[in-house]
Amino acid sequence: MQALADGLARFRRDVFPAKEDLFAHLATSHTPATLFIGCSDARVVPELITQSEPGELFVIRTAGNLVPAHTPGADGVAASIEYAVAVLGVSTIVVCGHSACGAMTALAEGHDLSDAPAIAGWLRHAAASRARAVAPAATAAGGDQVTALVRENVRAQLTNLATHPSVARALAEGTLTVHGWVYDIAGGTVEELDAPTTAPAATAAA
Repeated sequence: MQALADGLARFRRDVFPAKEDLFAHLATSHTPATLFIGCSDARVVPELITQSEPGELFVIRTAGNLVPAHTPGADGVAASIEYAVAVLGVSTIVVCGHSACGAMTALAEGHDLSDAPAIAGWLRHAAASRARAVAPAATAAGGDQVTALVRENVRAQLTNLATHPSVARALAEGTLTVHGWVYDIAGGTVEELDAPTTAPAATAAA
């Protein structure tokens, strides 16, 4: 807790004064252009990777950057997606996976999750990803099964994303684009993936 308190003190002393005008503007304005859906992993920081200022990204972080397909009823992820697209009017959505993802590693290596039933239940949203990743073409492109699963999981979540009515509507109207990324922690690079049914595009520097 002391580290957090020290960080708050540095923010008030060094960071806030330098961006005081920006924060004054943000106090009455919330117009992010991008919805960034990433993993909860502490090593993956969307604002740092994209060098975005406060107010530029609307962020959803879930274990394994999973986006459950739309179903009736209340759902925090679905509500956040709908708010970003239908209310805030974001024009871009990025689904970002990453190297050494614990969720994808657990699936790829068949970890025993019997003592973690909530995690096991949540990871069922990656069932399609796992099925795709065991295909020979996926493992050949990925180099190993975890890497292949990370990629295929991003593609599967893009497919799930399109089942949400607000997203489907915006895509049909041409007011929204969606992108799949894979961030490499050690190399600091981001690979942009093609559409869910095609091979990944070339790696680009972050």
